[in-house]
Amino acid sequence: MRILVIEDERQLARHVVAALNRHGHTATSQGNGAEGLRIAIETAPDLIVLDLNLPDLDGLGVLAGLRATASPARVLILTARGEVEQRIRGLKAGADDYVSKPFSTEELVARVEALGRRVAAPAANDLLGVGDLHLDVRNRKVNRAGVPIALSPREYELLHVLMREPGRVFSRTELCEIVWQRDHEYDTRTVEIFITRLRKKIETGFDTPLLHTVRAVGYTIRAPENPSTNS
Repeated sequence: MRILVIEDERQLARHVVAALNRHGHTATSQGNGAEGLRIAIETAPDLIVLDLNLPDLDGLGVLAGLRATASPARVLILTARGEVEQRIRGLKAGADDYVSKPFSTEELVARVEALGRRVAAPAANDLLGVGDLHLDVRNRKVNRAGVPIALSPREYELLHVLMREPGRVFSRTELCEIVWQRDHEYDTRTVEIFITRLRKKIETGFDTPLLHTVRAVGYTIRAPENPSTNS
């Protein structure tokens, strides 16, 4: 993958770039938020490692600029350990995943590579549908009633998992493990944030809800003609 590291701590940025390059990626770095955003828009990297505390333009500003241009780049944010609210703000602003400082380069590379992997789908199920919501697996496109819906990579992967098994209730832990591939750390708030983001995108402007919360259990997606309890 082509990766842009936007981090103002030069030594940390050098270590991260070197580790990513050792693992076969093409990584470069930029220490300034405004310049990092400009480079990201011009070069369209596959993934961005983004510190939230940056000079000139902070990480949330960079995220806002990226998402305003409909950039498809995956974004992994770096936050200080214990700064839960900052992490949540980053995820709500459009980030796909996070790593808390201090971290090992092995952990960061693992998170980057997990973000780079796509959720596999059976070949026979290239087109998925729930009610008037359709997902084209081969082209990674989503529309509802013919209206295109732009999703971030993580939002797409979350919807893909749900739509592969309409009516099945997934627990927050299951979704965290499948979509974020965190087999040792379950962050239910992250799942809730992405469900909220996804629900806003696929239901705003439409009369019929498709994504349902099953109290004390988890989440499911189902067509309106397939009613269930506890929604």
